[in-house]
Amino acid sequence: MSSAHNWTCPTVELSNGVQMPILGIGTSQVGGFCQDTVLYALRDCGIRLIDTSKYNGFEVQLSEAIRDSGVQRSDLWVTNKLWPEDYGYETAKRAFQTSCSQMGVEYLDIYMLHWPGGMQPGRCNRALRAEAWKAMEELNEEGLCRSIGVSNFMIHHLEQLKQDCTVVPHVNQVEYHPFQQPIELMEYCRQEGIAFQGYCPLAKGQALSDPTIIQMAQKYGRTPAQICIRWSIQNGAITIPKSTKRERVLENCQVFGFQLEEKDMEAINKLHDGRHVSWDPTNVE
Repeated sequence: MSSAHNWTCPTVELSNGVQMPILGIGTSQVGGFCQDTVLYALRDCGIRLIDTSKYNGFEVQLSEAIRDSGVQRSDLWVTNKLWPEDYGYETAKRAFQTSCSQMGVEYLDIYMLHWPGGMQPGRCNRALRAEAWKAMEELNEEGLCRSIGVSNFMIHHLEQLKQDCTVVPHVNQVEYHPFQQPIELMEYCRQEGIAFQGYCPLAKGQALSDPTIIQMAQKYGRTPAQICIRWSIQNGAITIPKSTKRERVLENCQVFGFQLEEKDMEAINKLHDGRHVSWDPTNVE
């Protein structure tokens, strides 16, 4: 695969009927950022989902990559996130407009609450989440974001939001890889019609040296990264590996030409040991 023209990414239908690509490219401050690699992912690899956040600080660079890719805006899926310092009704709306302006887009495909904690001293996290979510519900109604979601939310956060607000999140994005498998959360999301999205599918590289993953890679004639990404996708998770290297991005796309056998899926499922390689939101109220 060297061209965007010879494959189409499968999609997941969200509860509002919108189709979201099941594979994309993530961006974060950890491990660096390469604008040229994002451009390559869009222009040459057929990637259509870009995941970012205000917190990461790459909005302007991503706007340039989107522009230079030549891909029509309607063919892209752009994810951005509201940072907790901007939680609140008016501040959320202002932050949304700023992010759209920075990214050079008129709308987002999904806007997310980035983190369950409000990070505003003296203010209740639950109340801040509800205020910000109300603003996002309105942005969604107005068509400024096609869908709205949350990131790093546990079941109790989702339950509170359901009680406080009108629209159930369309997506919940959390850390997900062979060592961190929040099965109860995944089942809850399934029951509530919330699409499950996983970040850090390679456990920041830790999964690539696991003997079980290496054994699978040898069996299927694939790379350890491809095994991890394929496992994630086969479990129904929208998956967003990140890399600053072109060859890795291309490798990460090539996961639709094979399928892991059920016994191999089970073997990877057993690798869960509860470790986090990113933020742990479990104890946030």
